[in-house]
Amino acid sequence: MIVTLAWRNVWRNKLRSSIMVAAMVFGLLGVVLMVGFIQAMTESMIENAIKYQTAHFQVHNPDFLINEELAAWLPGADDMANRLREMEGVGGVAVRQVIDGMVSSAASNRGVRINGVDMAEEVKVTDVAQSIIEGEPLPEEGRNPVMVSKRSGEKLNLRIGSKVVLTFSDVNGEVSGAAFRVSGFFDTPSSGFDEANVFVRRSDLVKYTGLEEAHEVVIRFTDGENLEQHRPTVEGIVGDVGGERGKVRDWGEVQPLLAAMMGSLDISNMITIVIFVLAMGFGIVNVMLMSVFERTREFGVLISVGMTGKKVLGLIVLESLMLGGVGGLLGLVVGMILITITGKLGMPIGAVAEGMGFYGVDTVLYPRVPISTYLIMMAMILLTSLLASLYPARQILKKRPSEALAEKH
Repeated sequence: MIVTLAWRNVWRNKLRSSIMVAAMVFGLLGVVLMVGFIQAMTESMIENAIKYQTAHFQVHNPDFLINEELAAWLPGADDMANRLREMEGVGGVAVRQVIDGMVSSAASNRGVRINGVDMAEEVKVTDVAQSIIEGEPLPEEGRNPVMVSKRSGEKLNLRIGSKVVLTFSDVNGEVSGAAFRVSGFFDTPSSGFDEANVFVRRSDLVKYTGLEEAHEVVIRFTDGENLEQHRPTVEGIVGDVGGERGKVRDWGEVQPLLAAMMGSLDISNMITIVIFVLAMGFGIVNVMLMSVFERTREFGVLISVGMTGKKVLGLIVLESLMLGGVGGLLGLVVGMILITITGKLGMPIGAVAEGMGFYGVDTVLYPRVPISTYLIMMAMILLTSLLASLYPARQILKKRPSEALAEKH
């Protein structure tokens, strides 16, 4: 009986209740889209960083992490890579010689990180070769090919086959360099990475630096979900070959900003949800106060004929829960439908794409909201609705029946 009475009371003033429910639906829709967008953006940045830059693990000489000098090479890098390739679940292992230098053309010059790679192994750990938009990846034949990014190519006024000069320091600390010809232009989602890197064959770089050793071993697993299970094995192999001069870092240590963003994602989502729920709570308090005060005499009659204070409290609490529950359920269902649609079709970020590209965000995002987030939001809405009913209920219950019957609204 109380449940039926509470439901009828909620819709006694249809306009007021409908406005409150509509406000909750649109508010929740905005919150769900924001949470989904932030989730998609963060996941896009991390996925692209792993695919194009860091892979899952990297191994360096600790001295190289302090100062990326040519002399800070990694002992036994090739032997280390061969043993790592034998691990279960390894998708690929690449060995790189890395040096800071300058790329120059007839039009301009710029500082870059020169990556000396074996393309046959590199394609197994990063997707840079798959991002070629013109030309081809580094060929096995030909003299001194180089891959540069589309952005660098535009600034240096380059075409396929254009000659560039790479300048760097050799193993003796003397300035060295050589002419290379552009074999291909790559274009990854990260404009910052693109502008800072060029790729050459490791064998070519060895000729001009005079250093046979490598600086970096990059490891990618077929399954990136259980990296901590693989880490002890990786560290054991690195320790056996490189000793203390081999330091293993996962993608989160290589890109600490992205790891921090991933770690704070749940906190930022919760803050967004709490702000909405608090605003919704004030709205429910306002609606319930108006509804209760309009029925002061009615409550006086109910109390006079024997309805206990607990039942009056229960009636008001039920009305508040029903109002919040209807608005919350409708809002979350509509939000879930919209997230499902945009998650499949994608959400273009338009003019923001170029600016976000520096951080490796795709131009089209696919929002996703975990089921647990929907459940948390619904629980918080119901809890807030319950708390929002207590103040209006107290205002009625503290009146004596004679006072309530004398009220005129």
